[in-house]
Amino acid sequence: MSTPSRVEPPASPVEPPASPVEPVETWLVALDIDGTVIHEDETLTQAVVDAVGRARDTGHTVTLATGRSWETTRPILEALGLEPEYVVCANGAITMKRDPDIEGGYRRDLVETFDPGPVLQRIRSGLPDGRFMVEDATGQRLYTDGMQDWNLENATLVDFEDLAGTPVTRVVVVSPGHEPDEFVALIDSLGLHQVSYAIGWTAWLDIAPDGVNKGTALERVRGILGIPRDRVFVAGDGRNDIEMFEWAGESGRAVAMGQAPPEVKAVATEVTADVRADGLVPVLDALPVASMLPR
Repeated sequence: MSTPSRVEPPASPVEPPASPVEPVETWLVALDIDGTVIHEDETLTQAVVDAVGRARDTGHTVTLATGRSWETTRPILEALGLEPEYVVCANGAITMKRDPDIEGGYRRDLVETFDPGPVLQRIRSGLPDGRFMVEDATGQRLYTDGMQDWNLENATLVDFEDLAGTPVTRVVVVSPGHEPDEFVALIDSLGLHQVSYAIGWTAWLDIAPDGVNKGTALERVRGILGIPRDRVFVAGDGRNDIEMFEWAGESGRAVAMGQAPPEVKAVATEVTADVRADGLVPVLDALPVASMLPR
């Protein structure tokens, strides 16, 4: 019996060579939350959600850098659809790391604490009617009467004298009876030392360990991720963003929201529209695509 002959398939047309491509490096994109991502009433617009998603989907490392605790940061992270490797909370005192083996998906990777006793006593001497809150390394919070407008998850009402019983990551001070400018002058006059602090839009003060801020935490994250210093992008609107702007602005981009105070805009590399106009959207959309692109 003769062996069947082999029938060769028709030749495929020759494909032209692919265009040369080169990688565009990933940027580290770190966003403040309040007044940058969300509005004062905590509204999160779809336009911002979509812009954040586009930055993430085009290959950038998008994360949050906030004064908030992790417990109040996580819902915003989830609403934005983000799962970054690291998240900076408590103005740099806490850095969370993604860990699928942990309930909630993140664990405390770096926690910076300090003894709150001396600073609490100094502020109380100049602000006897102030309202106080402290947060420890585990996220548990203690607060004095009058802080009920704040998120009190994992929080316990105590007397002022009980606030200084353990090292903390942050101290929050509120003085509803002061105008913001008057409050700034009062806090400056107290001569706070061995701590870092930032004053908010209203009469509230956020205190962190000495030398700790969003910029120091993000520099550590940047180093771990191996992202060049000229590929960092930050956006914010508050006085607690100043050190972060100074850090990013050395080689990268520091974007102030339109409603930011003058001293914040002064250290930014650029200013966008305010949060009510979703000023974050155009600056995120202007980022290069971090993927393989034709030359």
